[in-house]
Amino acid sequence: MFLFRSRGRLTLSCMTARASSPRRLPPSSLAPALESRTSVERDRRRGRGAHSNASGRYEPLARIVFDDGWQSLDDLPPFKTVVTADATRRIITRNDSPDISFDRSINPYRGCEHGCVYCFARPTHAYLGLSPGLDFESKLFMKPNAPELLERELSAPGYVPKIIAIGTNTDPYQPIERRYKIMRGVLQVLERTGHPVGIVTKSALILRDLDILARMAKRDLVKVAISVTTLDSKLARIMEPRAPSPPRRLEALRQLVSAGIPTSTLVAPVIPAINDSEIERILEAVAATGVRNAGYVLLRLPLEVRDLFREWLLANFPDRHRHVFKLIRDMRGGKDYDSTFGARMTGKGPIAWMIGRRFEIACQRLGFNLASAPITTEHFRPPQPRSAQLDLF
Repeated sequence: MFLFRSRGRLTLSCMTARASSPRRLPPSSLAPALESRTSVERDRRRGRGAHSNASGRYEPLARIVFDDGWQSLDDLPPFKTVVTADATRRIITRNDSPDISFDRSINPYRGCEHGCVYCFARPTHAYLGLSPGLDFESKLFMKPNAPELLERELSAPGYVPKIIAIGTNTDPYQPIERRYKIMRGVLQVLERTGHPVGIVTKSALILRDLDILARMAKRDLVKVAISVTTLDSKLARIMEPRAPSPPRRLEALRQLVSAGIPTSTLVAPVIPAINDSEIERILEAVAATGVRNAGYVLLRLPLEVRDLFREWLLANFPDRHRHVFKLIRDMRGGKDYDSTFGARMTGKGPIAWMIGRRFEIACQRLGFNLASAPITTEHFRPPQPRSAQLDLF
């Protein structure tokens, strides 16, 4: 254990037993005490979703900052978004998960400024030596050469086209996309090569690319899903602070449908005793936009997300904290999270069954999921290398 003084502050650093192995997360009973020592003042994290910035699980040191009596914590600046270029060499990520409908995906960004407290992608920031807490939503990485990498990988000998999913980890239309336009560049490559794509987002910024999406839709090359977590603007503001408001998402759905783009919605995540009562109302509001396909995903709490979500609950819904976690464990076999394929998205047990049945009944009543839009690979043409000789005919 070490004490470091910096500008009048004392930082307590605890060396883990083995620096080469992941640091164990604290037991549930000890988590609130740890969070109280790693939480960040409200003014410094204004507009953010997480309440703390604990060290990642792979770090050999766990640092806890506290005021040593010199009243110098007031000097700490607020968290600002910092974007760094990611020098990745490949852009298409492969997976063999049996319970998802795609085997490849693209993530133009690491981290997400939307700041959704429940985001299951938060633990990936630990691989970068950063915190899944406030670092995840303020220290972002962008892949400026994503379109060039994609073009190179699509032109590889033997490449077999299948739908590429975008937005399955972090949102491709998060606020920094307005400046960097990486997603638009990726779409231009996919349109030019006739490659199919499925996009998941919660941002109305997708309407910026309506021209490309509409042209791809005429060739059965695109599907779009926008997640609607709640219709309560106040709840949305504290749960996903920098994501577009529910009315803006509904308007985005309406405009996508009007442009002839195959569009669906995701009621995701469904959080028991927080937003599960809104399932039917959300689907009814979505139906009014013209959308006729929907899905849902139960709240997932892998690794650090569990403690970040618990901290958020204690701050915003202290009277429901124990009840919410009891319901979660009832749907996860007595655990905070169960990553078993086939159950991780929907849970199991009577409460999970009830949520699923309510969703199904509402979809039947509204005429949802009766047909799915076609998507094809027949238009795919590998991009020609830039040095290739031009065709004569």
